[in-house]
Formats: sequence, structure tokens, C-alpha cells
Amino acid sequence: MSEAQPAHTNRLSRESSPYLLQHAHNPVDWYPWGPEALQRAQAEQKPILVSIGYAACHWCHVMERESFEDPRVAAVMNEHFVCIKVDREERPDVDQVYLDALQAMGLAGGWPLNVFLTPDAKPFYGGTYFAPGNFTQLLTSIGQAYQNETRQELDQSAEQFAKALQTSDVQKYGLPASDSLLSAEQFQLLVANLEEKFDRQAGGLNRVPKFPMPSVWRFLLRTHAATGSRVALEQTVLTLRAIAWGGLHDQAGGGFARYSTDAEWLAPHFEKMLYDNAQLVSLYAEAYQVTQDALFREVAYDTVAFVERELLSPEGGFYSSLDADSEGEEGRFYVFTKHELQALLGAEEPLFSDYYHCTALGNWEHGRNILHRRESDADFARRHELQPGVVAEMVLDWKARIMEARAQRPRPTLDDKLLTGWNALMLSGLTDAYRAFGDAYFLELALRNAGFIQSKLRQGARLKRSYKAGRATIDAFLEDYALVIQAYTGLYEVTFDAHWLREAETLTEYVLEHFFDPAEQQFFYTDDAGEKLIARRKELFDNVIPGSNSVMAHNLHRLGRHLENSRYGELAAAMLRQVQELVVQQPQHLTNWASLYLALLHPTVEVAIVGAEAETLRRELSRHFLPNTVLAGAVRATDELPLLRQRPAQSGQTTLYVCFNHTCRQPVHTVAEALTQLREAR
Repeated sequence: MSEAQPAHTNRLSRESSPYLLQHAHNPVDWYPWGPEALQRAQAEQKPILVSIGYAACHWCHVMERESFEDPRVAAVMNEHFVCIKVDREERPDVDQVYLDALQAMGLAGGWPLNVFLTPDAKPFYGGTYFAPGNFTQLLTSIGQAYQNETRQELDQSAEQFAKALQTSDVQKYGLPASDSLLSAEQFQLLVANLEEKFDRQAGGLNRVPKFPMPSVWRFLLRTHAATGSRVALEQTVLTLRAIAWGGLHDQAGGGFARYSTDAEWLAPHFEKMLYDNAQLVSLYAEAYQVTQDALFREVAYDTVAFVERELLSPEGGFYSSLDADSEGEEGRFYVFTKHELQALLGAEEPLFSDYYHCTALGNWEHGRNILHRRESDADFARRHELQPGVVAEMVLDWKARIMEARAQRPRPTLDDKLLTGWNALMLSGLTDAYRAFGDAYFLELALRNAGFIQSKLRQGARLKRSYKAGRATIDAFLEDYALVIQAYTGLYEVTFDAHWLREAETLTEYVLEHFFDPAEQQFFYTDDAGEKLIARRKELFDNVIPGSNSVMAHNLHRLGRHLENSRYGELAAAMLRQVQELVVQQPQHLTNWASLYLALLHPTVEVAIVGAEAETLRRELSRHFLPNTVLAGAVRATDELPLLRQRPAQSGQTTLYVCFNHTCRQPVHTVAEALTQLREAR
């Protein structure tokens, strides 16, 4: 017998986004975002319901099951609204506008995001998850109100919200460019303001839910490197160890879930996002450079292994995410009952359960257990009178058996679109891991990924946002350009292949021409040649992914040094001045900007390595944590790049040139001598 055909098929069946395809057989008459839907709303003078989510979103699935798959709810939606579904990962520009609208209404944002618009796409009401009964009542009330005299009031509200959206964050926060110079005193205040947000018991910041927020801890690693702050390092180590031992980290398979629902890092929302894992590779690699803690090395390696195993495409790109749900339950793929563990592990189960804190009652729903740790292997070994090496061998065997058991279970759904900015974050993660560990396999993966971006997502000087099934779609956003420029600059510094630096420069020039707003000394999120929404926004704040303007400012600072382009460097400083006072006051929301503040407060060091052993010395030098350093190199002096001009290998030996504050130190021939000179720059 043939399989039953879906009762309904809507326009989303023609889309490539896995999230949109999940809704392709809803009885809702969904449209993708685009001119067809917007023109219909205008022609029929019908309000719009835009519903925004992403494939790995648990509550998006819940709302689909409860409401969008229900023919009665769908009938009300179809009667009163033009219904548009948006994948926020493909269209972050649309998501940004309507998320900001919800916040302008005084409501908390999140996903699923459901916003009601006038026919000209201006928002007048919205919310996140709605239970089915409340949702039907709301749909009916708004639909009827829009057909009578109340429409005028809704249209007036929409005009007010549209005006609010057209006010930039620079204007909203009253951010005239600061006249004050960067100062050590202001930086100390910045750090003190961030320290007030620390959870000093469980690590992280003192809020729930808890997100890993790699940019916070990468900033504190830089603060420690520049100032010697023990507090910065201790809070970072506390946090990274707590995250590594907690349920947020997949103890058996590697990789991280999106965030923890509790203060102890135990119970995550189980979706695994490429962008989190990419940044956490960078963070743990850098933390290893600073501390030489074997746990941090293990986590970085395991995370890369997870990404390669479960997110790597045959073409060398990385897929977007794994769903939180399987078998209709969140986290089902990852958790085990005590009975399941006994069947799997036999006599070793009590020791396993002590190591991973599993109980008969369970520490999660339905008597199931989230594997997590609370002590080091050395402490566990002492408690059980075992040799540490024996514990390490047992843990490897336990992980293998858990992975074998999981292989028999239905897997979480894969979101198999490939996003440019997220791939660039993974490319940076791989280059950071290669710096820290010198493992050539990380560089191999990185170069393969860079080749994928160049061949599949690059069109002349421009980038596309998304790739799936052999097709690149959607014009790239500032996030994509900024993160690719960052990744290519880093790739140059670990390969000394000038091609990547020139590619970064080409993309930077495109961004300056098509995204820059000279009035506010910041970049718009969207290309001036792209689709015009009701507001053209700028991304000012750093979030789970650092804000695209702060990334772009870092790029300009670093490329300005590499290329001796004073225009780039001056613009980076001007961008920081625009937000400088806010960075000091609210560093928890602007930590990537705070890292730029620190970089500009101290001398940026330029290191050039020239000679036959340039690559060998680069590997040795790169294993050290050198955050405010740009690195260039070649076998022989060349005019191709400014930092390599008139810098020959001296006395037939590979030579290192260390320069800062517009002055070069005596050329040296060993990494140890160069490190001594680098310490003088602090």
C-alpha cells in the first residue's frame, strides 16, 4: 500500500528552509515572506500574521502541533489574515524588525514570535507562544476588529510602532560620540560593572536561564592577559569548568545545547546550534592556551568531533542545528533511566551513575537522567580508590556504550541549510583550535570550509546568506560579511597565505560601500541593494552571537594594522566612541565592544616572521595566547603586504620582527625572545 498523502499542502512546500518545510502541510494557507504575500495583503486590505521561528525551536513545534495543525484554528487564521511563515535564521532582518517591535510594545521577545501587521507590514500587536484557546480567541478578536471602526485605532498604533522602529539604537540611547579618551580608570569601571553580574558559586552571569555567552569569557581572558586580573581568570575558569561538567555539555557525544534552564547548568534546552558550538571551540581553545587545563583541551576536541560527525556536509560546509526533540519529547535522545543504564552497563552501572549523577528517580522528566559531573577525574579516582588512568579508560568505554545505545534511537531532526555567518564562526573556531593545539586536521577542516564559502556562497564581491540543495539564496547580511572577514583574517594568520587577507579586504570594501551610515558611524544590518523593510536597522548590542557592528569594528582594527590602512583603524575607533559610554555602563550586553576597548587601550602588537622556518616558528608562537597581536609571515621579505616589506631573514636565520607604538624592537630569531618583547607591550 502507498503511504497516505498529506491532507493539505501549502506554498511552503516549494521552499528550501527545513523550518518552512515543517509547516508545508499545515492547513494554514502559509506564504513565505516575499512580494506575493505582501501584495495580496495590500490588494485585499487584509491584516498580516507573521509567525517567526526556527527548526530546532521546541516551543515552535509545540505551537505548530497545538494550533497550526488544527483545521479549526487554521480556518480562523485563513479567514482573517494573510499568514506568513519566516525562518529567523534565513531572514534575521525580518526577525530583527518584528522582535524590536514586540519590545517596543513592552513585551518580552522570543520564539515562536507571532506579530500582527497592517497590510503595509507595520506591526500593531504581537506575542510569543499562545495556547490554542487563547490564540483562537485573539485571532477572532483582531480579525473582527480590523473589519470595523477599530481598524483606525490599530493603524494608528502601527504608525507609532513603525516610527519607534525607525529610531536607531544610537538615537534611542542618546549616544553622541564620546569626547573622552579611553582610560584605564574607565576600563576598571567597565570590568567592575561586569563583575557585579557574576554568579560566583555556579559560574556564568547571575541570571536564569543561563546562556554560555562565549564573548563574555573571551573578553575576560583578554582582560586577564592585559591586566593580570585574577578575578577575571578565576570567574572564567569556574564558568568553563561548570559548563563542561554540566548537562549543557553532551557528556558522551560532545558539543553543547543552546542554554541551561536552571542556574546550575544541569537542564538544557536540548537543541544544538552550530553558532554556539563554533564559538565554544574558540573559547575553550583560548582558555587552554591560558591555563593548559587538560579539561579545556578535551572539550575543544570533543566539540569539533561532534560538529564534524553530525553537522559536516559532503561539500565541506556545516549544517545549522539539531532539534531539541525526538520521539515527541524534548531531550529524549540524550537521557537515560536507571533501568536503561543497568541493562546497558551491567555491573559497572553503579560506578557510572556515581560519575554522572544518575538516580532511580532521575534528575530530569519521566525518571530519566541528564548525564553530568561535579568533580574531576582525579577526585573521583581518589574517592573510589582507583588509579586516574583506570578512570579515564572506563569513561572512554562508557561514552562508547552510550553512543552505541543512542545509535539505536530515533535521531533529532537535522536542519540542513548552511548559513554563511555561522559557517564563518566555525571556520574561526577551527583556526583558533589550530592555533592552540597545532593539530593539522583542524586546519584541513578549516581550509575545506573556506573553500565551500568561496565556491558556494560567494558571488563576485558579494555573499549570499543561505545554501541548500545546490542553491545559494538570500542576499547576505552584515553578520555574514563581518564574520567571514573575521574568519579570513584569522585564516591568513595561521597559513600566511595572503589570498585570504586580500579576500577579507575585498569584502570589507564592499561593506563600506553598501552598509555604512556615515551619520552614525555604524553599519546597517542590510545591504543598500537589498529588500526594503519598514525600518533599516543597525545591530548595536552583542548577543549570543556578537553584534555585527562590533565584529566589523574589530575587523577594521585588525585589517588596518595588517594593511597599514589608517582609514580602517580610524573608523574602528570612531565606531567605539559612538558606544563607548554604554559599553562602560552595560558591559554584559556589549562584551565584544569591551574587547575592542581593551585592544585600543593597549598597544596592538605587529609580529612578522620571515625566513625558511616561518611556519615552524608561527606554530610555536601561536600556541601562546596573544589576543592583541596581528601576525604576518613569509619565507622571504615581500612588498605584497606592508608588514613584510623590507624585513629580510637576517644572518641566514628566520627572523621575528616585533613592533608596537610605531616602533620596532631588535629583530630576534627565537620565539622565546619574541615573547619577552611581547610582554613589554602590556
